[in-house]
Amino acid sequence: MALWDRLKESATTMQGQLIAKKHDLKSGAFRDAGMAMCALVAAADGSVDAAERQKVASLIATNEVLGNFPADDLQARFADYCHKLAVDYDFGKVSLLQTIGKVQKKPTEARAVIQIGIVIGGADGDFDKNERAVVREACFAVGIDPAEFDV
Repeated sequence: MALWDRLKESATTMQGQLIAKKHDLKSGAFRDAGMAMCALVAAADGSVDAAERQKVASLIATNEVLGNFPADDLQARFADYCHKLAVDYDFGKVSLLQTIGKVQKKPTEARAVIQIGIVIGGADGDFDKNERAVVREACFAVGIDPAEFDV
């Protein structure tokens, strides 16, 4: 099976797992961690490209699992996190990883945040090394072995 096919299958499987847990994913900490993860993936190469930002914003708006939250609230949080990364990428990244780390004591939420990062990163068919690296760092922030998600 080609890498692209495995990636697509994995993202589809993870999205299905997220939908199955949708009713358990309603906390503010999950919302914030999820948007921080999306911003990190959008800026994985060290900058927040406008096209990448728009693509991720569109995915956020249509993601069924994130439907537990008002779309305008999610967009505002995502935009704020992207702004933090644009102003000072390194400092912003540390801040966003701390936000992600707040779900560490809730394993369902922690795994869901990592899965969101993988789904967003793989949405364009290319889960590149930079996107994998930020998802791996997020795994460490929530205390999950990155090998569990093959990152």
